[in-house]
Amino acid sequence: MQNLRNNGLISLQDLSKQDILDILAHAKQFKDGMRKNTLDGKVLASCFFEASTRTRLSFESAVARLGGKTIGFADGSSTSQSNKGESFVDTLKMLNCYADGLIMRHPNDGAARLASEVMNIPVINAGDGANQHPTQTLLDLFSIQDSQGQLEDVNLGLMGDLKYSRTIHSLIDSSKLFNMRLFLIATPELRIASEDLHELRRHGISYSFHSTAEEVIERLDCLYLTRLQKERFNGAIEGNYGISLSTLDKAKPNLKILHPLPRLEELPAEIDDTPYAYYFTQAQNGVYVRQALLDIIFGA
Repeated sequence: MQNLRNNGLISLQDLSKQDILDILAHAKQFKDGMRKNTLDGKVLASCFFEASTRTRLSFESAVARLGGKTIGFADGSSTSQSNKGESFVDTLKMLNCYADGLIMRHPNDGAARLASEVMNIPVINAGDGANQHPTQTLLDLFSIQDSQGQLEDVNLGLMGDLKYSRTIHSLIDSSKLFNMRLFLIATPELRIASEDLHELRRHGISYSFHSTAEEVIERLDCLYLTRLQKERFNGAIEGNYGISLSTLDKAKPNLKILHPLPRLEELPAEIDDTPYAYYFTQAQNGVYVRQALLDIIFGA
């Protein structure tokens, strides 16, 4: 994992399969109670130009648990860039002066890569537009491994907004490393892009299209739901992109439902009390995975 040390993380494609497995193993140590002070004396800028709850707070929790401090903002509308016309590059150069590392979410694709080129401190991509969300994928993989005991050959259902969700894009990328069988459940308007399908075929990953979860629920080990990314498209979407209690009537005993949250109508609260609900544990896993990543990047 030497490529991570002092370099940050922009895309999951920057990691090898072994890098990912090493990060997940390290996260398991934190989940099992390991404590470290890797960030003692360090200040990290937590800058979210786009709204976030789980990603921002879990990163800030991870920094605090490693002995560090955070500065930054949770709303890009309060910055000089938004109110006084400062360029994005100049904002990055200022942040470079004040912090030992940057954790950033931005609505524009490629913003994190640009930051890594402008700055000489580690940059961690906390989501850039509809592009990548690598730390969400790491915690998703950790959650699959934690709930199923493995990553290889998992039957994974992906349901909802498969076109615009960056968590879906990153998870599909990672599925190629672990020979997952994908069940793509979406309306025609929200199916993944043709280039992504080409990549799946090129890597020999089996996939199939479905309109409802009921069609495949008895085959799934994990069902990953997403909300409609309404902030990224215009117009209404017709069709079924959610589940209900009755959807789970034929579920396998080991099925776990994942969701990056926030949820809307696609995942009703009545499912929370079933043994299949794993999404709140999934969110908690974000702290351990982000602790592991920060420890690796900033560790001696």
